[in-house]
Amino acid sequence: MARGGTGVSGRMKPVEKVRKSPRQSRSRDSVACILEAAARILEAKGEAGFTTNAVAQRAGVSIGTLYRYYPDKQAILLALAERETEAHRQAVIAVTAGEPSVARDRALIRAFVQAFARRDQARRIAMKAMLAEADHAELAARFSAAENGLKDAAGRPLSRVQAFVLARAVHGALRAAVLEGVDFLQSREFEDELVRLGRAYLGYRPVVVA
Repeated sequence: MARGGTGVSGRMKPVEKVRKSPRQSRSRDSVACILEAAARILEAKGEAGFTTNAVAQRAGVSIGTLYRYYPDKQAILLALAERETEAHRQAVIAVTAGEPSVARDRALIRAFVQAFARRDQARRIAMKAMLAEADHAELAARFSAAENGLKDAAGRPLSRVQAFVLARAVHGALRAAVLEGVDFLQSREFEDELVRLGRAYLGYRPVVVA
């Protein structure tokens, strides 16, 4: 049984994310095995089969070794989500390097949606756990790469306040869509509305987004 918390899907008390940072190669290998085992269990059995004992057994480590790095299964979920958000951050940086256009803005919104909406079960469960538990400011900071270099319709860089408001508006809509389990998260209409929201805030004239 996992220690601490009330379960994966229920609202939990604040959790300790990582007890010990892996510095040696052997420690990093153990952490990688634990996270990979967790992902495989979530993919095969979902939340019902996800326990720290099951993860330790699948990873080939003792339960004591697992608890050395992760105090409970929620911490493992958050670590999985953090691994995914870093990959997403790199994708966002690549998108924002392009010239401002409707196509670029759509690609940026699509990258944000895909960060939370990919269909593989393990990733979806981990990201939902992060959205439910993470401090909103901390979560938004992980995606702040998208804010750097943004300009309004006149070509002026956004101020910190403007970038904050725009980013939180998009993050808030995505967070609500994921946590409420809406059926239009990956729809073209939802994507269109987020593109319109962003471009309207930046001062572009309303157009039919393509």
